[in-house]
Amino acid sequence: MTEQTEQTEQTEQTAETAETEQAEERQALVPPPPPDVLPAAPAVPAVPAVPAAPEGTPLVPAKAGKDRRVLRAVLRWTAVAVVFAAVGTAAAYGITRQERTDLPGLATESDGRWDYPEIVRPPLPSGSPAPFAEANKAAAHHADLRALVLPAPEGAKADKALRGEDGWLATKDFLAEFASKEDRKAAGQVLTDHGLRHVAARGWTTQDGTHTRIYLLRFGTAAVADELFATELIHYDSPTYAVRGAEEFDRDEDFPEKTEFAHVTRSPYAETKPYGAEQVRQAYLSAGDTVALIVQSRKGTAEAVPFQQTVVLQSQLLS
Repeated sequence: MTEQTEQTEQTEQTAETAETEQAEERQALVPPPPPDVLPAAPAVPAVPAVPAAPEGTPLVPAKAGKDRRVLRAVLRWTAVAVVFAAVGTAAAYGITRQERTDLPGLATESDGRWDYPEIVRPPLPSGSPAPFAEANKAAAHHADLRALVLPAPEGAKADKALRGEDGWLATKDFLAEFASKEDRKAAGQVLTDHGLRHVAARGWTTQDGTHTRIYLLRFGTAAVADELFATELIHYDSPTYAVRGAEEFDRDEDFPEKTEFAHVTRSPYAETKPYGAEQVRQAYLSAGDTVALIVQSRKGTAEAVPFQQTVVLQSQLLS
C-alpha cells in the first residue's frame, strides 16, 4: 500500500507540473498589452476652459493614456494663439494711435492740402434754431453770415478788395467776378428778382500763386435760394455766367462721394483746355437760405486738391 500511494502522489505531481508548463507556454504566446493602456488616472479638480486650438489643429478623441498629451498640445497651441492675438492687438492699437505722417506709405502732407486754422461754426443768437432744424421752416442761417465764410489757410495773403464795408460786400463787387458786361447785368437782375439780402466774402492768395475767392449770398428762404441755384446759376455741365479768365467749363466729377454733406447741394466745375495763362475752377453751393460761389485760379494749372478741400470745408460750415 505504501509503494502504491507513493506512485500515485508522484503521478499527480507529474501531471500538475505538466499543466503548469503548458499554461506558461500558452501565456508566452499572448502578446503583451499595448503600451498606451495605462491604469485609470485618479480624478483631478476641474480646470477653467481654454480657447479652442487654432484652425487646422487635429482634434483627437480622448482615450485612456492620451488625454494628458492632447491637453498639453491644446495648451501649447492656445498659448501661441494668445501671443499672436496680443501682438496683433498691440500693433493695431499702435497704428490707430499714431499720426498718419508717422507711418511710411501713409503720409498725407505732400498731397497739396493747405493748413487751415481750427474751424468752428459761429454761435447762434439766443433762442434761434439751427438752419436745418425742424422748427426752422425757412432753413435760415441765423448765425452771422460773415462768420460763416471759410477763413484763409496759414501763410496766405488776404485779398483786401473783398473785405467790403464792415464785412459786407457790395453787390456790384460780387458781379465783378463775371467776365462780360452782359453777364454782369443779367446776373444782377436775377439777384434782384430773387431778393438778395447780403453778400459776405473773403479772398486770399497762397504762396504757390493760387488765388481764392469765396462769396456767400443770403436770400429770404431756402426755397428762393434753391430756385436761383437750380434754374439761374448753373446748367448740369457748366455754369450760366462765365467768371473772369475762363470761358469753357466741364463738370468736375473727381470729388469723392464721402465729401458730400446733408442739406448742401454742390456743383463744381473745372475750366477745359486750352485755357489761357491760368486755369480756373469754380463751384456753386446751395445750403438753406444761402448760395455760395467759390473760385480758384492759378497760373498754369489750378490744382484739384486745394480746390476740393476749400469746397468741402465751406460746405461743412454751411451744413
